[in-house]
Amino acid sequence: MITSDRMAAVDRNAEAVGVPRKQLMESSGNAVAREVREVADAGASVAIVAGRGNNGGDAFVAARFLDDYDATVHLLGRPESIATDISRENWDALEAGEYDARAVTDSQSLDLGDPDVIVDAVLGTGVSGAPREPEATAIEAVNDADAAVVAVDVPSGMDADTGETPGVAVDADRVVTFHDTKPALADRDDVTVADIGIPEAAELFVGPGDLLQLERDPHAHKGDFGRVLVVGGGPYTGAPALSAQAALRAGADLAYLAVPDEVADPIRGYSENLIVDSLVGTRLVPEHVPELLARAEDVDVVVLGPGLGDADGTLTAVREFLADYDGKAVVDADALQVVPGVETDADLVCTPHQGELADMGGPKADDWEERADAVESFAAELGHTLLVKGAYDVVSDGETTRANRTGNPGMTVGGTGDVLAGATGALFSTLDAVDAAGVGAYANGAAGDRVVDEQRYGLLATDLLDALPRALWGEESD
Repeated sequence: MITSDRMAAVDRNAEAVGVPRKQLMESSGNAVAREVREVADAGASVAIVAGRGNNGGDAFVAARFLDDYDATVHLLGRPESIATDISRENWDALEAGEYDARAVTDSQSLDLGDPDVIVDAVLGTGVSGAPREPEATAIEAVNDADAAVVAVDVPSGMDADTGETPGVAVDADRVVTFHDTKPALADRDDVTVADIGIPEAAELFVGPGDLLQLERDPHAHKGDFGRVLVVGGGPYTGAPALSAQAALRAGADLAYLAVPDEVADPIRGYSENLIVDSLVGTRLVPEHVPELLARAEDVDVVVLGPGLGDADGTLTAVREFLADYDGKAVVDADALQVVPGVETDADLVCTPHQGELADMGGPKADDWEERADAVESFAAELGHTLLVKGAYDVVSDGETTRANRTGNPGMTVGGTGDVLAGATGALFSTLDAVDAAGVGAYANGAAGDRVVDEQRYGLLATDLLDALPRALWGEESD
């Protein structure tokens, strides 16, 4: 089963792995035509009612596969208002081929005639809310006709994810949906799921389609995209500073640091954008835990571990913090070794490399596919989401497993993992754990690829900070 948002991401990811959406539309339209043939014999009359989105584009393609039927295409609106290039190209193909394709500029003038079959391609899976005009009138006309109705992807007017019909909706006799069942169709027995050639890689590998989740409401306010608290430092100053700056570059509205006194001033000097609160002493110790828990109540995500070191008192403090914390946290570096032995209500994303995973009691595997299976099993046992770093990053919560292929050997330099932890923390403010970890890994690697493309090797972790926004909202997400 797949939601409408996830389907949009998979479509775009398919294009990134070499299967363009135009090709998928061709396969979708062919599947619709096959369903029409199941409903009526050659020579039957078919009225295709098409909207101006990709759902309509699927129907334009279907018309070309129905030459042995008496098919008429009714476009709801002017051709120049067709929303996507690929749908417009398929409309142009109908006109060039002299198919019976009509633009309906006034919904009151829609005349379906007396067809044997109606193809409902008015609204697709990406549309929610009550249908507006001219779609509402067209849906009523479809329902009033004495014809078998084949809906494309989901009956128009029905929310593909919830099944709700806040306004008028098509009463379909059959539905042909693509790639996987939509949640709204789960209990229907009149649904055909058509394989349209989306490769498994489009779902497995994080890609540019996953960045669609990052679209922002233009009416958003400060704090809507996350407040992140980085708990780190003591032996090291650069690691927590990198994580906090990465959180900002990955879209968090505010980045706080809770660090020992000894490193607070140097960290303040890294950037005026950081809000640095000091903890008494030179290292994190158990006495700091009540203060950290209080600070954590005011943020969306805690990034725990960068630069903390592995002193016994510090690890005890990490253990006590996690035992009493019930929010979201990204756990990195030396703090990772504590996680398997702690009972916590927190929602954790753990970001180990292979050596750290082994220290957590996790599996060893050289082949990334074997590692993916092993990481999935270990994540289920652990009860937390894992982002295991490597040439192929593996993300799993024990049920959903994704892989990431961005990144390059230049990123073996120190600090890139701290950037990843901070970016994942920012993303975890607004996304669920698997999506945050997957997009974080993808963006961190893509940022590194941009830097290496420009300058070859000699990459520094600080180079990733400037490249992160372009990796998340630049040309990959266009």
